[in-house]
Amino acid sequence: MKYKLIALDVDGTLLNDNHELSEQTMKTIQEVSRTGAEIVLCTGRGPQNSIPFMEQIGLTGYVISHNGAATVDVETKEIVHQFAMDTKAIQPYMDYFREKRVHFDVNTAFNMYVDNVEGMAAEIRSMYENYLMLPLDMPPLQEFSEPIVKITAFAYADVLDQIYEETSKWTPKFNSLRSGEYFLDLMHPDASKGNALKQLAERRGIRQEEVLAIGNYFNDITMLTFAGLGIAMDNSPQEVKAAANEVTASNNDDGVHEALLKYCLS
Repeated sequence: MKYKLIALDVDGTLLNDNHELSEQTMKTIQEVSRTGAEIVLCTGRGPQNSIPFMEQIGLTGYVISHNGAATVDVETKEIVHQFAMDTKAIQPYMDYFREKRVHFDVNTAFNMYVDNVEGMAAEIRSMYENYLMLPLDMPPLQEFSEPIVKITAFAYADVLDQIYEETSKWTPKFNSLRSGEYFLDLMHPDASKGNALKQLAERRGIRQEEVLAIGNYFNDITMLTFAGLGIAMDNSPQEVKAAANEVTASNNDDGVHEALLKYCLS
């Protein structure tokens, strides 16, 4: 067996555009797991709405969540590692989003908070339901009892482009990245999928060349370039394909199944 650790992005990669996991892809992942390879979901989602996919497939191990900001044990729900943000530095961003009337959520490893759950617009509520996660009402920052690991802004792409351009000049800097067409994430400067995958590989005694990663968006680039073999989905932006070693079929055409069949089961 060449690849001992296989990292799979979730949305746009593992799941099709209807947020569904196909039977064929699930069976192929199970077959690869039976060869002894360790499967880890590496996603912008939190543990609460990514661990259920591991359980659906019948896998144990880990999820790398919040784009690398928190790694969690699937069975025990233990936080193996997290990158905590500077709470004091968060406030100006929250004020800015409110001033711009841009919806945002604040995430600890296991919980998500917004300003007013009841007052959310229908399209925003629908977005959370699609991702199997409904937020809680946000307490004052000083009352958070757990580290904050990610802030996500949700808006149209051109609005996020402007926000990214403006806030990227601020100090202290966070890791600011696009995790989807309508999402902009802020995290600890060291938090990334690639960094978290590197730490997990070292923890498991797995060499870099024994790691395979599959993803489809800009937040996946660090793990695609870290892995011994990085595979981009056909539905990826061109910059993501350029960062990968190979390109597989799209998420609607079982690209994960195709890649695992070719590189892990042939």
